[in-house]
Amino acid sequence: MVTTSVPVQRMVRAMVVLFAGLVFVTACTEKPSPQPPGGEKTEAAGKQYVIGFSQCTTTEPWRALFNRLLEAEAARMPDVKLVVLDAQDRTEKQVADMESFITRKMDAILISPKEAPGLTEVVERATRAGIPVIVLDRDVNTRNYACWIGGDNLEIGREAGRYAVEVLGGSGKAQGIIYEIWGGMASPPAQDRHNGFHEIVGREKGIKVEGNQDGDWKQEKGYNIMETALKTMPKIDLVYAHNDPMAFGAYLAAKDAKREKDIKFVGIDAIPEEGCMWVKNGQLAATFVYPPPGVEGLHAALKILKGEKVPPRITLPTRRITAANVDEYLASLKK
Repeated sequence: MVTTSVPVQRMVRAMVVLFAGLVFVTACTEKPSPQPPGGEKTEAAGKQYVIGFSQCTTTEPWRALFNRLLEAEAARMPDVKLVVLDAQDRTEKQVADMESFITRKMDAILISPKEAPGLTEVVERATRAGIPVIVLDRDVNTRNYACWIGGDNLEIGREAGRYAVEVLGGSGKAQGIIYEIWGGMASPPAQDRHNGFHEIVGREKGIKVEGNQDGDWKQEKGYNIMETALKTMPKIDLVYAHNDPMAFGAYLAAKDAKREKDIKFVGIDAIPEEGCMWVKNGQLAATFVYPPPGVEGLHAALKILKGEKVPPRITLPTRRITAANVDEYLASLKK
């Protein structure tokens, strides 16, 4: 199976939209992308492709950014009409949204699944209907789709593990207690972020990992989980949360307990206004870039519709963000 690494520069160019002051409106219903003036397209203007996008939720900041970048890119493309549906964090609604796209015979479908088991069959059904499906971020339990695009969560977990080992004393010498806060346990990203992290820290005899709680990617759940852990654990050296909001929630709980200075907090996503700013403010020790795949997904869909080949899997790169490089990273997004 072919894997293609997309340059960091392309992801950076996409994320610069974040600093352009674009306004994102949460998609609770269908949202066609804005069309250029001039009324109906003529034959001379060429074909306009109608592409459906099924997003599992827009309540998480990373997914809000995901949608914003994708919708902004589609608005600049006169040959694309993007139709966005928000599953509102419910698998059954996402299945219904996909069924709607199939019935309406979309030219292509982008989907970022809530979880693999419940979305696999409808992805296969769309493929059987002759609609190219591009799976974004979380995968499904089939390869009967055109392309998958996303970050390498296993490698991101490894990178987080390497950082944890470094700050706890270095390879072969690391000592400490880590408390892990999961994202959605049923989701492949959370499983990969867990497995990659343990692949690295599991080699260290002096490190013990506690915690097996599902924070569902939510800040308030990260807070509640940490609040409980602090009552029963007199010593925690590092918190590893599967995203930045949960890591920040854990930090706030530790601050309320007056223990935040004794613990390092590590998250994932590196959204400029959240994870990066929390690192800059000294609230998180580190975060790791998890690039939204929507823009790449849209371009892949167009290539497929125009008869071009795309790799079956496209992996987007990560990057460690700490106090040492956060200013440089944020500045690079404005270029």
